[in-house]
Amino acid sequence: MRASRSFALIALATLATAASAHTDGGAHVHNDFFSGFTHPLFGLDHLAAMVAVGLWSALAARRAGPELLWGPLGFASLLLVGAVMGLQGVALPAVEPMIAASLLATGLLVASRLRVPGLAAALGVGVFALFHGLAHGYELAGSDSAWQTLAGMLCATVLLHCAGLAAGWALRHRTVWLTRAAGAGVAALGGAMLLQLA
Repeated sequence: MRASRSFALIALATLATAASAHTDGGAHVHNDFFSGFTHPLFGLDHLAAMVAVGLWSALAARRAGPELLWGPLGFASLLLVGAVMGLQGVALPAVEPMIAASLLATGLLVASRLRVPGLAAALGVGVFALFHGLAHGYELAGSDSAWQTLAGMLCATVLLHCAGLAAGWALRHRTVWLTRAAGAGVAALGGAMLLQLA
């Protein structure tokens, strides 16, 4: 119990860190599975969004089961779709603002513990994931190891969702203020990023 509480606190603490992985003009260099895997861990906008999706899924679920997985599966699936679109050169407007908005939205979902039907949860977070994926696809376009890098990113995404699920499940019936504070921190990060882009 103590270990799961410590893990949950560490996962939640990462959500309050304010930084953006994309506002530096795309200076990231990904060239293999490992760099793809580590980017979401050190790209704090991604870290916050992915952990928050898992956290919200656990906090809003009525019980253990498939209901927990709609949000994470929607995010991971459409992240991959967006990355492939980016690799193919599909251009969509407002990629950076949508990444920032994803933090604002997922932070508010965590803070409110809003329950929505499974498919709506998957599509809701998936729309934002599409833009996270597009940003990565644009960065990787022309790289010989794009698919290896994307595989690494997808693995890290799934692990971060699992970290959020574990933290949310450990905290769902206690310390409500902590999860609300974490959600507010993620939302504030998204709001700050939006203001930077304005």
